[in-house]
Amino acid sequence: MNATILSNFRMNCNPQKMELLKDLRALFYPRICANCSQQLIQNESIICTFCRHDLPLTHFQSYTKNKINAIFYGRVTIEKAFALLFLRKKGITKNLIHKLKYQGTEEIGIFFGNWIGEILSENEEFSTVDFILPVPIHAKKQKIRGYNQVTKFGKCLQRHLKTPFLENVLVRKSANTTQTFKSRFERFNDLDTKFSLLNFTIFKDKHVLIIDDVVTTGATLEACALELLKTSGIRISILTMAYTE
Repeated sequence: MNATILSNFRMNCNPQKMELLKDLRALFYPRICANCSQQLIQNESIICTFCRHDLPLTHFQSYTKNKINAIFYGRVTIEKAFALLFLRKKGITKNLIHKLKYQGTEEIGIFFGNWIGEILSENEEFSTVDFILPVPIHAKKQKIRGYNQVTKFGKCLQRHLKTPFLENVLVRKSANTTQTFKSRFERFNDLDTKFSLLNFTIFKDKHVLIIDDVVTTGATLEACALELLKTSGIRISILTMAYTE
């Protein structure tokens, strides 16, 4: 049964037939966990319940005093910072980030965007944010990959925080190799990443939330922040899906 038949079937369905349609779709197009590849059941999204319970949450209860803020101390002033998960050498987080970045599983960004968005919207810690800004990837790399891995993540945050998500205002000028799985020393000493802000007035006296998938040494995020700080009165916060221990 192909997708056209299923679509026609849906148009003439009563509730009982709709349930049958769902069963047929699950049979022919099973949804599987992005981590363990087991089939997802009803109400599960992207990863199964077992894998979700195994995710290494940071439990960063303080948004102004945590390990991410400590990374930037003495380098660049950060208002608030948060990451949902720890990223370790092996484990679920690394597997999910790899699939998000290199295997086109952008739904993982949606999953984390909704999860973190709900957390932040409930406690209003980031309620003063005026704009959400993704760490950009170089145009050449985006053309090859086809997407920026944090775009759908940012669009979900936009919906939860009711804050504009802006792309193509900050651009990456250097097409360096990926840093996610470099060693901490390599990332800290990578000084080749350069960014350019195309509009120095839009963020004047505004609070900007920079988002990325992972923070390790903070070198990339620091480079973004330093370029943004050329804007008068700007305040900067950091939000990532994961933090490398």
